[in-house]
Amino acid sequence: MDIASKGGNYLLNVGPTAEGEIPQPSIDALKAIGGWMKTNGEAIYGTKASPPLPLAWGRCTQKMEGGNTILYLSVFEWPVDGKLTVPGIKGKVRRATLITWGKKLDTENGADGLVIHVPPTMPDALATVIKVEVK
Repeated sequence: MDIASKGGNYLLNVGPTAEGEIPQPSIDALKAIGGWMKTNGEAIYGTKASPPLPLAWGRCTQKMEGGNTILYLSVFEWPVDGKLTVPGIKGKVRRATLITWGKKLDTENGADGLVIHVPPTMPDALATVIKVEVK
């Protein structure tokens, strides 16, 4: 997520042991990454880097779709007050959705940017992705 948000590609370099076996820690890591990507892959595949905003809570990737900008907010630090602030968003928000659950989230314009109202607990321990469609 960090590398994709900066326009890079990430290579998973896994190699066999001298006995020709893939080490179990590598298998475990690949399974965890694969599980996350199965649900959240749209936040990585076909996206480009986001503007270099300082996001204390995570990272952002984006893509254009039908004249709208789709932002994928990968949240590492869940807000304890239930309000995730995204600085610099000025366009009309068509929808904000938790990718994991497909749940629509309420939004409002705040003094510091877009405010997204999130559930009390973070759905995904690694990173929860919020899809924001901006006109």
